[in-house]
Amino acid sequence: GRAETATKGVIEHAVILVEDGKIVTIGEDLAVERGIPIIDKPGWVAIPGLVDAYSRLGLDGESSEDNSPEIHAAAELYSGAEEYPDVLKYGVTTLGLYPAGNGIPGQAVAVRPTGKTPEEMKVQDPAYLKIIVRATSSSKKLVREGFRKADDYVEKEKKAREKWDKDQEAKKKKAPAKKEEKADEKKTDDKKPDDKKDDSKDEGKPEAKDEKPQAKEDVFVPPVPDPKVKPFLDLRAGKLRALFSVSSAAEYLHLIDALGKEKLSFDLRIPLSRECDIFYVEDKKTYELDVDGIGDRKCRVVLEPLLTLQPGTMRQRNLAMELSHAGAKVVFVPRNDTLQDLRDWLPNVGEMVGAGFDRAAALRAITSEPAALLGLEARLGSLEKGKDANMVFLSGNPFEPASRIQAVMLEGRFVYG
Repeated sequence: GRAETATKGVIEHAVILVEDGKIVTIGEDLAVERGIPIIDKPGWVAIPGLVDAYSRLGLDGESSEDNSPEIHAAAELYSGAEEYPDVLKYGVTTLGLYPAGNGIPGQAVAVRPTGKTPEEMKVQDPAYLKIIVRATSSSKKLVREGFRKADDYVEKEKKAREKWDKDQEAKKKKAPAKKEEKADEKKTDDKKPDDKKDDSKDEGKPEAKDEKPQAKEDVFVPPVPDPKVKPFLDLRAGKLRALFSVSSAAEYLHLIDALGKEKLSFDLRIPLSRECDIFYVEDKKTYELDVDGIGDRKCRVVLEPLLTLQPGTMRQRNLAMELSHAGAKVVFVPRNDTLQDLRDWLPNVGEMVGAGFDRAAALRAITSEPAALLGLEARLGSLEKGKDANMVFLSGNPFEPASRIQAVMLEGRFVYG
């Protein structure tokens, strides 16, 4: 039938060749060689496997403190969790699991919801660092302290390197002096008569080398950073991405203030409430902000597929659509972190499309954008050659309430239907 690739448009009369868990080729009305097993489903619609980037399904751990950036959600993984078979049944082939807690609870892990061991489940670890920001001085202090301690480590490493460089220079200066001493000793030995020496014994032997083979040059080993500091160093280096959780315009402004001059790309989690006022910081121009708004920064914004109200009124607002128009990249997650809401996820996103949200952006919001949020855009999130064969097959339009999931494929293997 039809393949909706998420990033390369729609392919009618699609042919998808899968081998060794990967999409080998995909196109319209492609010829199929003899001997290749064929599943022919003209009425089906194929979309990429759904990616829920913000979940706690299957985890039950608790955080004991507000500052635990070194904690990994992967430590909580239990492959036998009863939720995972149903997760696959609802078309979700990748989960982003975050650690519980407030403040800075730690680092998320991306998993496939199947496997005999936690290691078999892992796809990306870590996926992002979750940081909750509130409009309080203590919340901002956590962020500032993290980067200040990163500065302290950088200074410590700089001093350690300077000391190492000086030691290396001192070694180089000593080396020529030692060579001259050895040369002088050799000359003195050559001048001394040695009548007792029997040259015949040395015949046929290789000449002895005066110097021992030089040892390999020392390599600088930086000091080991504190486990709580390393995530902030990784953020600066681009090895890890931050997902800041803010629930109001004020909290977003407090976040920007806390970051100060930090040149950091980040994503946002905005839990939608009935009268959310995040629209005040959608972009810089609309409300004449002194700082870049969410759209100006091209952030990925993690939202529920939910319409909210203008504060103090009964007028509805489609904040997801507004943020998308402002330049943000929307990532949809189920309305609540339950299997029931996971089952209703596609229809709920369909409601947003019915309320004006762009259909193509809606498909990306549950496939390619959350995959990018987890750092997996090279492997997942779209139907393209070379990517993992994670696919959901439906009876029709994925955002039509009457459509039903017919089958789910995970890495080339049917896991449902």
